[in-house]
Amino acid sequence: MGVTAEAIRGRIRRKTISFERAGGRVYVLLPDEQQTEQTTDHTEELIRTLQEQLEQANERDRENRRIIAALTSRIPAIEAPSEARESPETAAEASEGREPPPDRPGAQEGVQRPWWRRVFGS
Repeated sequence: MGVTAEAIRGRIRRKTISFERAGGRVYVLLPDEQQTEQTTDHTEELIRTLQEQLEQANERDRENRRIIAALTSRIPAIEAPSEARESPETAAEASEGREPPPDRPGAQEGVQRPWWRRVFGS
């Protein structure tokens, strides 16, 4: 209505505005044209606010899609092995019936044995 709550209370006291009392509350009755205009203004404002929020959400979605596309383009493609893999063997199956390989320095040049093997001699 474009006036303060105190101004409306003053009009009610002076009885210059139409109102009704019900259940301890006071209801101000607006003329039809004023009520329609106020409802229309509120509806238009609500529509503008919702349109702005929708546009912001769409902008965030576009930015997120752009970021995801940039990140996924940096991930190298994982290639499937070209040859069929043999069934894996456990350490116990691999050593069954076999003698441990002799320690040959030439067999694994540049590879140092773990400290615990050097200390305990296995």
